[in-house]
Amino acid sequence: MIPQAPAQSSSEAPDSIRGTVVNSMTHEPIPRALVISPDERFATMTDGQGRFEFTAPQAHESADPGAGAPVSGVQLRGTNLPDSLSARKPGFLEYDNSAVALALAQKAKELTLSLVPEAIIAGQVSLPTAEAPDSIQVQVYRRQVHDGRAHWIPAGTAISRSTGEFRFAELPAGTYKLLTRELLDRDPVTFDPRGQLYGYPPIYYQDAADFDSATTIELSAGETAQADLSLVKQPYYNVKIPIENVPPGVALNVNVYRQGRNGPGYSLAYNPGTHAIDGMLPNGIYTVEAAGFGQTTSSGLMTLNIKGDAVERQHMTLVSGGSIAINVKEDFTGKESEGTIATFNNGKRTFNLHGPRRYLNVSLESVDDFGAGRNGFLRPPAGPEDDQLVIENAQPGRYWVRIQTSRGYAASVRSGTTDLQHEPLVVGVGGAASPIEITMRDDFATIDGSVEGIVPPPSPSAAQQPELENGAAVSPAEPAPAHVYCIPLPDSSGDVAEIRVAPDGGFSTQTLPPGTYRLLAFDRAQPQLEYRNPEAMNAYDNMGPSVRVAGGQTEHVTLHLILASEP
Repeated sequence: MIPQAPAQSSSEAPDSIRGTVVNSMTHEPIPRALVISPDERFATMTDGQGRFEFTAPQAHESADPGAGAPVSGVQLRGTNLPDSLSARKPGFLEYDNSAVALALAQKAKELTLSLVPEAIIAGQVSLPTAEAPDSIQVQVYRRQVHDGRAHWIPAGTAISRSTGEFRFAELPAGTYKLLTRELLDRDPVTFDPRGQLYGYPPIYYQDAADFDSATTIELSAGETAQADLSLVKQPYYNVKIPIENVPPGVALNVNVYRQGRNGPGYSLAYNPGTHAIDGMLPNGIYTVEAAGFGQTTSSGLMTLNIKGDAVERQHMTLVSGGSIAINVKEDFTGKESEGTIATFNNGKRTFNLHGPRRYLNVSLESVDDFGAGRNGFLRPPAGPEDDQLVIENAQPGRYWVRIQTSRGYAASVRSGTTDLQHEPLVVGVGGAASPIEITMRDDFATIDGSVEGIVPPPSPSAAQQPELENGAAVSPAEPAPAHVYCIPLPDSSGDVAEIRVAPDGGFSTQTLPPGTYRLLAFDRAQPQLEYRNPEAMNAYDNMGPSVRVAGGQTEHVTLHLILASEP
């Protein structure tokens, strides 16, 4: 996508826009690609050489309704050209074309749009019988970095054909894992409703028993990976787990894992009619967890051992979530800005907030990718005098503690002996956990400097000077020349910061918590940088300096530009 460019006067605007759509990997032209403007007023297909062109329409003489006289020479050429374009074609993904924004803003007539070739995972599912391996669900997960940590997220589901073949297309470059979903054997030739029921447990590529030990598939743009899966037939047994204390109106979410192995594949479901969790599973030891969501939250956890027979006599009891108190110690050196007021509306009235509630928000984010989706949030204040910080309905699990503040920074976050800035909070049954102790400070440090290796943008010619709007220059939105990351080292209490870099390579932080940081300057944004994973960051030890800053201190550094690889 080409971001919107500033308005251009008709006398200086180009009469047409020409360009080429190319493969971002091979830089070869792409024929028959659709080039379109966001409002769809302009759309065309590229020719055999990947080229396209848009010509601005011209206005003819028109009448002025107020004067009743014709107005001649009113040209709409240029001003009616699109200020943003995108390209698309089956088999390709959109590419970040923001680098051409400056060229468009400078009235360039020749543009280059790039498309990324899709990656593909193709394979075949085979059964140990002569039955056709069709309608078998195959699921792919992609490794995605969020907030500096890697997570596994669903990336698509495919159904095998009668030949067992399946295909995942339009995948971006990345790391993937593949598995089949459970399949019960309903072959009408061999099926006996009164006899032993068989099924096919999930298989994880390459023939692994669980998600953790599954082989990762590394895909580059345009690459096709072959991944075959062989199912194994096993006897399945009935499972029924009565639950007697499900609160009215509460929806119950059930997750099943091989014991000690967190991951997707197996499934049971809650039946509101029988007030029980039921389904079928093969032999094995499983962890079954249930989480209820509604006006109140509750959860249950149990171990299920299936050994050649049905399980119908074990019961599960749900336990209500607990409350975790949050105590804040303020160690500020400066005064809060005058006029700073935070308010809250509880549906009945609006009132001012007091204490740390004015500027602080604390939440819990589940560590586990495949849990019941439990997170924790602050209880809303009950009234104007309620300044307590409490996370209610906390469910068992492991959580990262997230701190958001509009004043100062969290110098320390602890629960008992656990350093919550580097380790997860463990919540036991019933929400049992020690209070969260937070120390807030405002003695910020500063790091400034410059990035070497940046190629300065060309100086605009007289015909490329920025437009004037009310006498002031309107600068085009230029892509950042570099992206600087301040990444706290494992023994530091600081937090990661991304610093804006000026066109000349200069940068400065103004609100950086004291600590020791690794500074890295990339030529493009790094959304997949695992900056919270010390092992992953070891690869960058020699790519940028480590800088230690104390409160109120300023450090000056010079960074070398890291050229990141193309997608």
